[in-house]
Amino acid sequence: MTQGVEVQTSESSGVKSARRTVELLETFAAHDAWLSLSELHARTGFPRSSLHGLLRTLFDSGWLEADPGTARYRLGLRALLCGTAYLDRDAAMPYATETLEKVRERTGMTVHYARRDGTEVVYLETRESGRSTHLVSRVGRKLPAHSTALGKALLAELTQQEIAALYREPLRAFTPDTITSLTALNADFEAARSRGYAAEVGEGLTEVRCVAAVVPYRIPGTDALSCSMPRDQVGDDEAHQVGLVVAEAAADLGRRLRHAGIR
Repeated sequence: MTQGVEVQTSESSGVKSARRTVELLETFAAHDAWLSLSELHARTGFPRSSLHGLLRTLFDSGWLEADPGTARYRLGLRALLCGTAYLDRDAAMPYATETLEKVRERTGMTVHYARRDGTEVVYLETRESGRSTHLVSRVGRKLPAHSTALGKALLAELTQQEIAALYREPLRAFTPDTITSLTALNADFEAARSRGYAAEVGEGLTEVRCVAAVVPYRIPGTDALSCSMPRDQVGDDEAHQVGLVVAEAAADLGRRLRHAGIR
């Protein structure tokens, strides 16, 4: 009996350590700055003794880099290698990259390819345009789905009941234009379904507007294509034309992926 208790305790401890390791890596991924043990303790609530051991292990294995002058840490090269391995093994990405190049050439705008992860969207690929002076985007970046055209295009694939299970009101506001009620958000989804693409103007970033469409190769859709535009340079009519281009490109990409047997 004692031996069984010891085994169970050992397994429980191992799972706890693994969960803490994952949460610690996600904490680093969510912040651009170097983080000290004290800052990590404040953000995670982990005991300092446990944090010290986890940091040392992750540093020794290459998942973290350390700044000797400040005793702070940030993600290391192994994290990048793991992330690129995910993209390298995704059969949809070569097709998506080709489509992004074509849409950027046709519109002259910054284009993105993203995948929904719960209430967030994750950028999988981006092509910048010369007009993107106010835009900040990178592969692996996560943004709230309800305040982005990419996210709204993907959330519009869900039922109202599924949306209600994901969100509680009020929704977080990032600018004065962010939609914060589920009623208004569902109305926006209906508008997106009617015109064939989702849109937002200054909801995530005040100076940016965006249009996006789902890539229809999975049900419900998991991926979307978008164009981001400087709000002060692009009016409603031009944004609508870009939205039609994005919707057409996303539909074509979906057909190509289905034809290739990619799901």
